[in-house]
Amino acid sequence: MTTRLSARAAIASVTDPGSFTELPSPPRTSPADGPLAWTGYDASRARAEARTGERESVVTGTARIGGREAAVISFEFGFLGGSLGERTGDRLEAAYTHAREHGLPLVSLIATGGSRMQEGMLALTQLQRVARQCVLTRASGLPQIAVLRDPTTGGGWATLGAGADVVLALPGAQVGFAGSRVRPADADPAAYCAEGQYAAGHVDAVVSPAELPGTLSDWLRVLAAPRADGPVEPPAALAWGHLPGGPPGRSLGEVAGGAELPKTGWDAVLQARRADRPRAEAYLDAYFDLRLPLSGDRAGGTDPGMLCGFGLREGRAVAYAAQCGTATRPAGYRTAARVIRLADRLGVPVLTLVDTPGAANDAAAEHAGAGPAIADAFAALAAAAVPVTTLLIGEGGSGGALALAAPGNTWVTPDSYFSVIAPELAAAILKRPPEDAPATADQLRIRPQDLVDLGVARGIVGRH
Repeated sequence: MTTRLSARAAIASVTDPGSFTELPSPPRTSPADGPLAWTGYDASRARAEARTGERESVVTGTARIGGREAAVISFEFGFLGGSLGERTGDRLEAAYTHAREHGLPLVSLIATGGSRMQEGMLALTQLQRVARQCVLTRASGLPQIAVLRDPTTGGGWATLGAGADVVLALPGAQVGFAGSRVRPADADPAAYCAEGQYAAGHVDAVVSPAELPGTLSDWLRVLAAPRADGPVEPPAALAWGHLPGGPPGRSLGEVAGGAELPKTGWDAVLQARRADRPRAEAYLDAYFDLRLPLSGDRAGGTDPGMLCGFGLREGRAVAYAAQCGTATRPAGYRTAARVIRLADRLGVPVLTLVDTPGAANDAAAEHAGAGPAIADAFAALAAAAVPVTTLLIGEGGSGGALALAAPGNTWVTPDSYFSVIAPELAAAILKRPPEDAPATADQLRIRPQDLVDLGVARGIVGRH
């Protein structure tokens, strides 16, 4: 169990000291015992007020986090379980409206058990109000960050929580649509906690209370950073280590960008497949001054072979989606598409790193929707109004690689190749013996210099 802070203590734990200013509560008159005349409802509210010092289950206002102003929503679980009623909806709507009117990012510190039974369907319809406010705020280009405290269940999770752009959770927090008293008796408890939701791709990061202020500050810093006027520059090619014996001398030929290029298509394949070649994480670390990951496709899946998030490059915000050299799974494509669309909405340019032998093609990948997921990645790139820059850093295997490649702004490293199909598979389809794969690679024209000559790539990047 996590420590359950009050609404105001939760605000104080992440905001700059003395910076919180509470928003006024919208006026509302209600009949005795609420809209349903639920016997004892007024008495329950009075006890909740006496116990917590609050007049409703949510506290709203503005505060600075790491020196940056934000609209803040914080739930008081001690007030009727942090449940949502009509007055809660009034306060939430006012907070969202204030954020839009003042151009502020919205940070929600959530701890709720769901909708308030004593107000019946009128309480449940507050979820529609919140959803509408989320949509309006999203359309205004303002980011929404949610912090899932203990517990985050019911409609609060299904609107403010899961509907946010960045979803952080405290360790051990109960997170799920079904609360502990209504879920099946034999349900796996791991599915209803922060860590389980992270593993399932519904939470971006599980952050300790000690690290939460810094993490929120970093996110606000990145999301408030200036945007580049045009496409970002591709990373420089990284030098790679040498296996015992070094690279075969025959594999290198002409020089481009300070690095020798492969003489043959098969040499290009061998270089791109070397185990000691630099991968996406090394490229991202060298490129960004600060990098914040986003995880999960929000549809039940994650792919460790796809790194996504936002970062700072020379003081400017850049989003990224990077393949790590493995066969990309459907969840990886959906995560990349999610990040590209978020960057597009926030006006942040995108960098993609292509490196995969191809899309995963096992039965599990087909069941998970490999085709639709790849189509979604193609669509996200095609629809993006922000500039996208792509660097091919290793293998470019067929449509599974092309799905992340920016049309007209794709660059390549000297140790990469891009092919309509792997040379071995091309030879097999053409009913050629396996030993003909190298010759087939030459026919496919897959070397970095070939890609530039064909107009597939803009150029070959130099090395540091």
